[in-house]
Amino acid sequence: MSTEPEHEPSEYDLRDDRERGLLEAYPPAGAPVAGRIAYFVLDGPAGPAALVAVHTVVEPEHGGRGLAGALVREFYAIAEREGVAVVPLCPYAARWAERHPGEAPPAPAPLTAAAEAELRTNPDRW
Repeated sequence: MSTEPEHEPSEYDLRDDRERGLLEAYPPAGAPVAGRIAYFVLDGPAGPAALVAVHTVVEPEHGGRGLAGALVREFYAIAEREGVAVVPLCPYAARWAERHPGEAPPAPAPLTAAAEAELRTNPDRW
């Protein structure tokens, strides 16, 4: 018997919990969270400057179905709607961005440096 979920990434409900810094994926029927991106908002002089992806996790029973990619794709879509950059410090998000340059514009170097410095100074940001 396979433990792979029957759900496709499009069937998951993706919810942005800005206060907690989590973009979470919930499977149909209200089951527990299946995956998440932990992130923080990097502030600039006039408001938010970037969303900084720090960690992407998909629960093992939901793996292998493209859920992590769906989360990162939505993370970039949220940033685009808000008119801010994404700084993918999470290794998975960074690799995804490299493979999808049309959907994942690179963050300006100063924002990346600022995000890295913020995470070094405040490692509990995620």
